[in-house]
Amino acid sequence: MRRLVAPVLFGLIGAAILIGLGVWQVARMYEKRAQIEAMVSGISMAPVAVPDHPDPGRDKYLPVAVEGVFTDETLYVLSGLPEIGAGVEVISVLQTAAGRRLLVDRGFLPEDQKKRKLGVTAVKVSGNLLWPQDTDSYTPPPDPVTGLWFARDVVAMAAKLHTEPTLIVARATTGDGIEAMPLDASTIPDNHWGYAVTWFALAAVWLGMTAYLLWRIRRRGE
Repeated sequence: MRRLVAPVLFGLIGAAILIGLGVWQVARMYEKRAQIEAMVSGISMAPVAVPDHPDPGRDKYLPVAVEGVFTDETLYVLSGLPEIGAGVEVISVLQTAAGRRLLVDRGFLPEDQKKRKLGVTAVKVSGNLLWPQDTDSYTPPPDPVTGLWFARDVVAMAAKLHTEPTLIVARATTGDGIEAMPLDASTIPDNHWGYAVTWFALAAVWLGMTAYLLWRIRRRGE
């Protein structure tokens, strides 16, 4: 009987880990679907004025419209489009008549055009508020030589450009040949159910192999 203790523990612990991973994927699936629903709901609303004190939780995806002037302060974030290839995402400072300074994600420029001079100034921007979670512990800091950023970090960019920590993702072109990259829920991958099924299937296989091993051990003992 003692010979069975280790295989049983090994099988149960392994199965528990695999089932836990499957349950985690199911939870992530519901979180992702809630995020997609919130984005779709926000995108479909009529634009409003930018709140005086935007809240990243309450106002995420909020459609807004604002008029102002682009200053000559711009940051470039490494980016790419499937049909075009590598390039940069253009983040510019928009200053309003009331003196507010906001960040605007104007969209994409291909690699061979990223050094073009930006000439558009007075604009009316329609877009959505966003505080993207693009950075993690592996994201490098901006390149000190080129100034290129590797992710959109609203707080860090606002500190760099002395703006409010508020980013507007433009829905339509703001000129200068920049291709707008509006928020689109269809671009958010939702593969968690497939991953969950895979983990649950692996748990079933693991338990089956454990049962077979126990049967072999008992047969040898007999």
